[in-house]
Amino acid sequence: MIRDLTDTTTTGISKTLVRLRNEVGALALGRVLTLVVVVEDTDAGNAIEVANQASRQHPCRIIVVIAGDRRGKNRLDAQIRLGGDAGASEIVVLRLYGTLANHGPSVVVPLLLPDSPIVAWWPGEAPADVAKDPIGAMAQRRITDVAEHRNPRLMLKKRAATYAPGDTDLAWTRITRWRGLLAAALDQPPYEPITGAVVSGAPDSPSSDLLAAWLSRRLHVPVHRVSTPRGSGIGSVRLERKSGPIDLVRPGDVVATLSQTGQPDRRISLPRRELPECLADELRRLDPDDAYEDALLHGLGALQPVRLTAAAAAKAGKAPDPAESRRLAARLGRDESAQEASAMITAPPAPEHAEIEDVHAATARKLAGKRTPREKQAAKDRKKSAPSSSSSSSGGGATTAAKSTTAKATAKKSTARAASKATTKSAAKRATAKKSTAKKAATTATARKATAKKATTRVTAGTRKATAKKAATKQAATKQTGSASS
Repeated sequence: MIRDLTDTTTTGISKTLVRLRNEVGALALGRVLTLVVVVEDTDAGNAIEVANQASRQHPCRIIVVIAGDRRGKNRLDAQIRLGGDAGASEIVVLRLYGTLANHGPSVVVPLLLPDSPIVAWWPGEAPADVAKDPIGAMAQRRITDVAEHRNPRLMLKKRAATYAPGDTDLAWTRITRWRGLLAAALDQPPYEPITGAVVSGAPDSPSSDLLAAWLSRRLHVPVHRVSTPRGSGIGSVRLERKSGPIDLVRPGDVVATLSQTGQPDRRISLPRRELPECLADELRRLDPDDAYEDALLHGLGALQPVRLTAAAAAKAGKAPDPAESRRLAARLGRDESAQEASAMITAPPAPEHAEIEDVHAATARKLAGKRTPREKQAAKDRKKSAPSSSSSSSGGGATTAAKSTTAKATAKKSTARAASKATTKSAAKRATAKKSTAKKAATTATARKATAKKATTRVTAGTRKATAKKAATKQAATKQTGSASS
């Protein structure tokens, strides 16, 4: 639902919000904060979309302040968005004209949610001192983005000079995953102190400077910066230690590789963070960010100037090679795909019914590294099917006599194998012939038994007929004798 109000007042906007709340119902309730967005008219559409997506995690009232033409008469145009056009928030877009454009805070105050935190966000270029800005002074959190300025490094230094508790920057939010992965890598053995660090990043990437400053403050070691092409962002981080370096390299925009001594190479998802995700991350906390303050105020001044490019540093062995990391990521991707395909083919089907105790026992056995009987049998089958290969000598000083002896032994083995195969085949043939002969004899004996049975049956039938005939003749003779005597 979108309502446009032309040449209105803050009172008219408030009444319209109340009326729409009664019409829409619960969709206009449950706001946890007020997000004030100060933006130019050309960037307003994108800023509203980003704030709308971020509000799905943090329902809020979004007030967008757009300063229009200051030369015309005073006028306030507003647009109210609710429901499906505002996601999980309610959006109030304010366009100020004339001298009213210089009094944005006076227009914003009547529209703030009562008893709720206020967060101010400048998507584009922000004032030099946001804490003293009229809108920034009323906010508990002030979010800027130095990457949107013409000179990010200079603006980052200004942010350090004018820092106040509650200030934060999206350039700092973009390195959250880098900081998490590096901290997790240091939690793996061997537990050795870091002696130095190298951060590769673009000269127009303030996130690279903040990451280097954070490493300098956390590890208390010298951190060097090397330059990558403009627009590439952070390329890699190397942490030096005695047993070998820890290399976290992102050759592209999505996949990174993590390599360290004593651990297998890993392929990690490390995409660039989108603007809605960064804004939603900053809306999660309303207290001052101590880590950002420490890196901004104390870490930036300790950084050494950039003197090498990433290619020169990689050639000198001071930084990881992006091309090598790209090949490593491709190889790890192929290996993972092959393992997944093999697992899909060889994995046994899950049982239809399983007892809880069996599942617990199988889990404990798997965690302990013990193989199941099925896995042991599969290993034995692989060993049997694997072709036997003879190890080749490492040096080049093998003599011709040794080679000929090996060839003769191989020929003898092959001859013995052929003879054994031939003997086996002949024995099999003889056994087959014996089986066929026995089968024929059994068939003949069966036929003879059948013939004898038929003959016996015929004799018995003839004997029965003769006996019956004799009895009939005797009976007839008896009858005739009786008639004669009578």
